[in-house]
Amino acid sequence: MSEPLEADWKSNGVRVIRGDQLDPNTAQTPGMQRAAAINFARVGAQKIWAGTVTIHPNAKTGAHHHGALESVIYVVTGKARMRWGERLEFTAEAGPGDFIFVPPYVPHQEINAKDDQPLHCVLMRSDNEAVVVNLDITPAERVEEVYWVDPIHAHPHS
Repeated sequence: MSEPLEADWKSNGVRVIRGDQLDPNTAQTPGMQRAAAINFARVGAQKIWAGTVTIHPNAKTGAHHHGALESVIYVVTGKARMRWGERLEFTAEAGPGDFIFVPPYVPHQEINAKDDQPLHCVLMRSDNEAVVVNLDITPAERVEEVYWVDPIHAHPHS
């Protein structure tokens, strides 16, 4: 594969999006504030979307999914409690430095599990535009805690 003869790398190369220049005009879900950093409109991204989300202390989002997109959430500060499933019947928690993977079409809800500090996360999605489908779900009263263990790591409680 050869590079273009007259590539304009200055204009079409690396882009730095400052933290104070994120775009809040993106698809929203009640209970959170998303802001876009990387998408087609801002930088010409073809295959990814990235941004941030803030959830206030002791707050939760509405139930939603992101269509056919895969999502990754990286927890920067705070404690995230995720609920997912047809009735949000499953739960797991993640803290600073943890990654959360949300497969396509999975109904989910983010909860700030701390009552004294905001939850700040970085979001990444597998397409260049934000897809958000807000859902009207009656949450299950009883939830099942899930600890996912990948094939190469042992469960910490075994």
